[in-house]
Amino acid sequence: MKRDKRLEIIKEIVTNNKISTQEELQSLLLERGVEVTQATLSRDIRKLNIIKKRDKGESFYSFLTSGNSKINSDLQLYFYNFVISAKSVGALVVIRTKLGEADVLANALDDERDSRTDILGTIAGADTLLVICASEKDANILTAEIKYILLG
Repeated sequence: MKRDKRLEIIKEIVTNNKISTQEELQSLLLERGVEVTQATLSRDIRKLNIIKKRDKGESFYSFLTSGNSKINSDLQLYFYNFVISAKSVGALVVIRTKLGEADVLANALDDERDSRTDILGTIAGADTLLVICASEKDANILTAEIKYILLG
């Protein structure tokens, strides 16, 4: 089966079912005649920006969306996987990350500067990232986007 067709089937399954494990997803794919290895399924999940969300003690697969096309899918994944909290102060955004991940996120944001006018630069420590925005409004919007990604 071609990859595009398999991705469409995965989208449909994740949209219509509460899937909690890759094995469960793999089993539902097999019921539809789609045989896939765990490694291929992992790549497909990443390609489709599928993440594991937590709600009331349950975890399940869902699509990662920010509602803002300015934030690319790789950056959304970084926010989701690394960020603990975000708070705007004036034209600055203070982002707390998992230990050792602030510089990774800073590099990803710096890579976005060519296509964005709202981010002027970043300064990273071990677990804290300071994002310098063009205005207070830009800082508030970026903070809201990060919180939306974190909370779904």
